[in-house]
Amino acid sequence: MAIERTFSIIKPDATRRNITGKIITKFEEAGLRVVAQRRIKMTTEQAESFYGVHRERPFFNDLVAFMTSGPVVVQVLEGENAVARNREVMGATNPADAADGTIRKEFAESIEANSVHGSDAPETAAEEIAFFFKDEEVVG
Repeated sequence: MAIERTFSIIKPDATRRNITGKIITKFEEAGLRVVAQRRIKMTTEQAESFYGVHRERPFFNDLVAFMTSGPVVVQVLEGENAVARNREVMGATNPADAADGTIRKEFAESIEANSVHGSDAPETAAEEIAFFFKDEEVVG
């Protein structure tokens, strides 16, 4: 199995409730290692650019408003099949559909305030990592 990296955001609903440590523990217990991490307050411009793929969707403005409503933790996770493993640990986008034991089942408040974001493919992960981190900030 290949060691790869993926991108993760712990969203404002989770930072507001001070559960970032519990979420990071879930990633680490699943065999993922944090190799870069920073707590930031995303600007409107950052959020609009980062979520630009959703610009034409009806939820875009609400998503941008939510992601800029408080601090987030941006991070790079590393491990075997990190993209797929991260998505498995996060659970389904809609917490009502998420499996027991997943982050979203345990911590999400709603489909929007679902505590975490994760890359959906290795190519997306590379783009998302580069959006927030310089190469020298990611250390194994």
